[in-house]
Amino acid sequence: MTNLELIIPLLSSFILTLIFTPVLIKYAHQKHMGQMIREEGPQWHQKKAGTPTMGGFVFNFAILITCLWTPLVLHQMTPQILVLDFILMLYGFLGFWDDSIKLLKKQNEGLTARQKLFGQIIGAAVFLIVYWYCGLPFSLNFFGYELNLGIIYVLFVAFWLVGFSNAVNLTDGIDGLVTGQAIIAFGAYGVIAYVENHTDILLFCIAVIGALLAFMFYNHKPAKIFMGDMGSLALGGALAATSILLHHELSLLAIGIIFVAETLSVILQVASFKLTGKRIFLMSPIHHHFEKLGWSEWRIDITFWLVGLVFAIVTVMIIIN
Repeated sequence: MTNLELIIPLLSSFILTLIFTPVLIKYAHQKHMGQMIREEGPQWHQKKAGTPTMGGFVFNFAILITCLWTPLVLHQMTPQILVLDFILMLYGFLGFWDDSIKLLKKQNEGLTARQKLFGQIIGAAVFLIVYWYCGLPFSLNFFGYELNLGIIYVLFVAFWLVGFSNAVNLTDGIDGLVTGQAIIAFGAYGVIAYVENHTDILLFCIAVIGALLAFMFYNHKPAKIFMGDMGSLALGGALAATSILLHHELSLLAIGIIFVAETLSVILQVASFKLTGKRIFLMSPIHHHFEKLGWSEWRIDITFWLVGLVFAIVTVMIIIN
């Protein structure tokens, strides 16, 4: 693809998301389909109750449509981009199901953890079949060294997809945080894909960035719409799948440092409370800890984005050099 052609998927997903997100917002208000806020969360979040959710519905389909027609036009249709589409939509469907239960029952709990895990593992199984079909290595790339894992790699892929889809979901607790951090992460992998000539994966990354840039107009504080589990689970699964297909799996620990930190804060908080009866953080995930300290959502967003951006830039520089 030429540099000019790279603009096509960006504009396609951007325009589709920009046009149809207001339509969803209007529909949600008409049907009173607003977010239910957890009572144990920060009390000042209660004013967000009723804000439309499931914004991931729009940008997921904008990405899907873009990643179906542009690869055909640009002659970049491959099993890799199709399986990325599949992971995005399957994990998005799980989120859609989860969000729907919350809205219909007017509660903050949707699918059980076991139901989500079952669906996520099915997605990992299909991904692995395509991965094997493409003849890709069952090994980890560790700073240029190949760690051959054999059948253990199957377990790693399942863990990676499930783990990061849930990590992104945990991070989605304040306006715009996941949207901005996902733009940074997919941007980093887009650069790697460009340098290493993975034009099909590059196209997917660009489509995601275009959709999220448009969604940010409506998701930044004060958010007019939330992405919901349909957006966060899909983005997390697609991000993990992208790192695997580029064969830079472990780089996601740095490129997705914010998602990792959010998840670790929850694990440490629960472990500390069960073992000692004391909490490490004022509240977890860690973005709520900073809220409790008096930080504004904008301050948290910008600080976390800057940390994520620095880690992403350093990681990309190490990889491409």
